[in-house]
Amino acid sequence: MAGRLQDKVAIVTGAGTGIGEAIAHTFAREGARLLIAGLPGDPVADVCAAVAERGGEARIHVGNLAEEEDARACVQAAIDGFGRLDVLVNNAGVFLAVAETQDYPIDAFEETLRHNLRSVFLMTRFALPHLRQTRGCIVSAGSESGMIGLAQNAVYGATKGWIHAFTRGVAVEQAPYGVRANCVCPGPIDTAWTHKETGPMTEEMERTTVESTALGRLGTPEEVANVYAFLASDEASYVTGALWAVDGGVTVAKGSVGTKVPDELRAEPQPTLPLRHSRDGLANKNVRHAAE
Repeated sequence: MAGRLQDKVAIVTGAGTGIGEAIAHTFAREGARLLIAGLPGDPVADVCAAVAERGGEARIHVGNLAEEEDARACVQAAIDGFGRLDVLVNNAGVFLAVAETQDYPIDAFEETLRHNLRSVFLMTRFALPHLRQTRGCIVSAGSESGMIGLAQNAVYGATKGWIHAFTRGVAVEQAPYGVRANCVCPGPIDTAWTHKETGPMTEEMERTTVESTALGRLGTPEEVANVYAFLASDEASYVTGALWAVDGGVTVAKGSVGTKVPDELRAEPQPTLPLRHSRDGLANKNVRHAAE
């Protein structure tokens, strides 16, 4: 039986690690042909090889998508390689520091805006002419922090709020051309960003992040990728301008509700994807670790 993305061509940015890696594998399993994009140093070639091992078709693009020429070249690589573009997944982004605003590093602020905002704008801008031809869609990485803010990284939450508003504006303006645009808004997911060993969080932040989820656990990259696949598919043909929360109930919870969840319900679901880089997303990045 054909997959829900059979023969669609998709660009997935930030596809070497974390949620992006899971999106790549999920889309390939659903029949999409992929351009897997990442920064220099990201394991995009390894993800591409893993997709091919399971019978998928993928190519890679390495570059900084916050740079105009790299973003333009990424879109053109999909057209040159596959002849069309049906889906743009704006997943690339960074989470570099944890600090109160008066102490937030200015260089981290500027770097976060470049990677979280400029890349989304540029990729969307260059992809739209091709998406109009295929009546395609855009699915961008929002966040629950873009809905309710994020203390000690107000900058990150603000970038996600921008992406939410940008996506909704694009959804309305591009609807007459048959192009849909939506956001997936993850909560705390089991990636490099939510572990003190691999990201900027302290041990206390790591603990309270889980406690604040109604389901009492971190989500998995695969759980988020499943929602991306739905929104990219024709099954979501009447969905546009949506902010789709995949957050374990963070946006509706109040207090440490996760502590009430019994241990047997806190286990993450067993994976079905061959993920190798779930916690590598901040490798080779300029992460500012918080003081305990």
